[in-house]
Amino acid sequence: MIKGQLVGLRAIERADLAQLMQWRNEPNLRKFFRETNELNSSNQAKWFDSIININSTNKMFAIIKLESNELMGACGLCYIDWVNKSADFSIYLGYEDLYIDEVYAVEAANLMKNYGFSVLNLHRLWAEIYSIDDKKKIFFNSLGFKLDGKFRETYWFDNEWHDSLFYSLLSTD
Repeated sequence: MIKGQLVGLRAIERADLAQLMQWRNEPNLRKFFRETNELNSSNQAKWFDSIININSTNKMFAIIKLESNELMGACGLCYIDWVNKSADFSIYLGYEDLYIDEVYAVEAANLMKNYGFSVLNLHRLWAEIYSIDDKKKIFFNSLGFKLDGKFRETYWFDNEWHDSLFYSLLSTD
């Protein structure tokens, strides 16, 4: 387990899947995810099987509240490109409908950044979010990520188009 002061990052277990799926299917959270379809247990099991594969290009972790050992959410590095040393940074908290906050999410993200840069020796972490995701805009800016650019009108939600915003952080930043 990777431990901070308040949260820890540990391997996702099969026993976590039902709770993670419930959070991922919450409409108030799902609108911010690339996978906007409601997930079923088969989808969740296939995802889990893909991330536990030793050769996976995804390193996903459960976010745990250390004082109670409660599952809070998930974070990880996805689509790892070992040649170019880059990965997509993913994080959310389903616990108490936090999604992203200034305490637990920030600590989990800092643990994940350190893991990506110091342990995996990556050079670049990046994230794609939608322009409607105001919490993550503030979040990524607070972590030192820079807005690299946007793809216009990539996401149809609530009867209108929204942009995809791309953020990145370099190991040298």
